Amino acid sequence: MAGQAPEPSSCDCFVALPPHTASPAVIFGKNADRPRHEVQEIVYVPAATHRPGDKVQCTYLEIEQAERTHAVVLSRPAWLWGAEMGANDCGVCVGNEGVWTREPLGEAEALLGMDLVRLGLERGGSAREALEVITALLERYGQGGSCKEEPVPFVYHNTFLLADRTEAWVLETAGRYWAAQRIREGSRNISNQLSIGSDIAAEHPGLRERARSRGWWSGDGEFVFAEVFSLEKQPPRMEAAKARFQAGKELLRQHAGHITAETLMSILRDKESGICVDTEGFRTAGSMVSVLPRDPALPCVHFFTATPDPSRSVFKPFVFVAGIKPVPQVRSPTFLQDPAKQIPRFQSSVDRRHELYRRHQAALELMEQDQERGQKLLETLQELEKQGLEGMKELLEGTVTPCPEELADLFFDCVEAEMKFYT
Repeated sequence: MAGQAPEPSSCDCFVALPPHTASPAVIFGKNADRPRHEVQEIVYVPAATHRPGDKVQCTYLEIEQAERTHAVVLSRPAWLWGAEMGANDCGVCVGNEGVWTREPLGEAEALLGMDLVRLGLERGGSAREALEVITALLERYGQGGSCKEEPVPFVYHNTFLLADRTEAWVLETAGRYWAAQRIREGSRNISNQLSIGSDIAAEHPGLRERARSRGWWSGDGEFVFAEVFSLEKQPPRMEAAKARFQAGKELLRQHAGHITAETLMSILRDKESGICVDTEGFRTAGSMVSVLPRDPALPCVHFFTATPDPSRSVFKPFVFVAGIKPVPQVRSPTFLQDPAKQIPRFQSSVDRRHELYRRHQAALELMEQDQERGQKLLETLQELEKQGLEGMKELLEGTVTPCPEELADLFFDCVEAEMKFYT
């Protein structure tokens, strides 16, 4: 495997639907676990209409633009175009995970899984539509190219969790081949491994023939996607993911029937299971939790940390409305000579830390050096998050109707409030 680091990288993605949720809503959550010093920024992109023949430059590849793109909010590594996770103005959420399969890795530059996350959100009005966007682009362009801002390539295939107000989908890929499972109730999680068995609702038209021609499946009996396309000898990352996958599944089971946004936040903060990662090489760089009410009259609420280590970060709410106020404090600087865009790539490094990241980093150092002051700061941050959650609970229950201007400033105001505690 190209550019394998000594320690496991990981991501974990969760979704809960009625009857496992405490209210009639779908709840989505993800930890984006990335190289330790990579910065994750929060980006809002408004809806847009495009001219025929327009192109869009993804991380490595330029492809045809869609006629119309939805407004999206993205949590993304600051050096690339796509996203680790995000949501659109139709109440669709998508997150991805890295996997290694029997299909060869494509080191040639193509679409990253993170590009496909953003493309699915920009072009899909439902989870099913986003899945169809991703699979069509995957079949046409393939997936490949380095997923890390370093000269040594780091390449993987992808799995995706997609959700909307009514259902969720797990999409797992191996090269240009794929299988999808539909989730209508209960809960589901994905980690860095193939997990779809024989419950396949949609698949690449040549999937089974590919497996049969390669000798991975006899063509007789049950077709179990994960067994057929998984490597016989798993890389260390995928071996480590098995325990996390089971731990995540068990945490969801323990809370079944009572799952809230706070439940998923607590799961994403769980260090004992390895779901919240903090190692020398990799850590949880950003986290997201979304509440998607079944009632279309109620708004979807998306919470983002924009900072590493959710156990010491604040989940801040974002709601799609007109006139969203820009939040430059969570946007990374841009560079005229960006090493991610120059060929050969990644020959130098730049400081991509945004203002919230810098202040949060100083706060983490304080927490480690002065335990008493650090504990007080952590309690203050927890209280700030609690206030935000209580305000959003009223919004989600329909008991308050804030003016659109308040919601347009919501994420900005929450980021500003957090930053004040770091000064």
